[in-house]
Amino acid sequence: MKTAHIRFYEELNDFLPPPKRKQRYELNFTGSPSIKDIIESQGVPHTEVDLILVNGTSVHFNYKLKNEDDISVYPLFESFDISTVQRLRAKPLRIPKFVLDVHLRALAKYMRMFGFDTNYQNDFSDEQIIEISISEKRTVLTRDVGILKRNQLTHGYWVRNVKPIKQIEEIIKRFDLKNEINEFSRCIRCNTIIVPIEKEKVMSKIPPKVKSLHPQFFYCNVCSKIYWKGSHYDKMKSLIEKMKLYNL
Repeated sequence: MKTAHIRFYEELNDFLPPPKRKQRYELNFTGSPSIKDIIESQGVPHTEVDLILVNGTSVHFNYKLKNEDDISVYPLFESFDISTVQRLRAKPLRIPKFVLDVHLRALAKYMRMFGFDTNYQNDFSDEQIIEISISEKRTVLTRDVGILKRNQLTHGYWVRNVKPIKQIEEIIKRFDLKNEINEFSRCIRCNTIIVPIEKEKVMSKIPPKVKSLHPQFFYCNVCSKIYWKGSHYDKMKSLIEKMKLYNL
């Protein structure tokens, strides 16, 4: 039996049972497992890890663990430069695009409302989500830790909060998106960029009361949904403005 010591930092502790959180602890192993296998055996998905130090030196996921190794594991650094050490992915996806799992329907609507490019369907399988993530260079957002442990996946994040309002706040903070907000620029239903449309062209498709109260309309060329600045708009605009002021 061989022995090593390991510590996980910051939000990686969310995946650990309380006795192991925020401290260095001992782990026993046999053979020469990869550091990736060791990390995931502790419950931490590899997609949440961006830097591993073994005995003070940065290593890749394929590093083979040795007796008496001392391991430090750090989360993704989306807004800090650690280019002088060996990161575990080439760079963060700084053109922020996301694909969400079936559990995050409400979050998907909020993200589109904030203007974030968000691929979501309520019938996506895990395999489809991974394929979309790889082919379209999208970060997977999920409440299912299991999907983040798939070997093919390179960019993913486990959403900690369960309430949609808290989730969107979490994502903006986690991926440093405060300056990327472009509210009401996307269709909430299908993610397409919406465009202004003349009122006369949609007269037959909007309620009579709306015709008299609102002069400006927007249109989705893909799903044909029509938008105007009604009471819901005012409520959401207030929420977004507050979010911009938060120290996220």
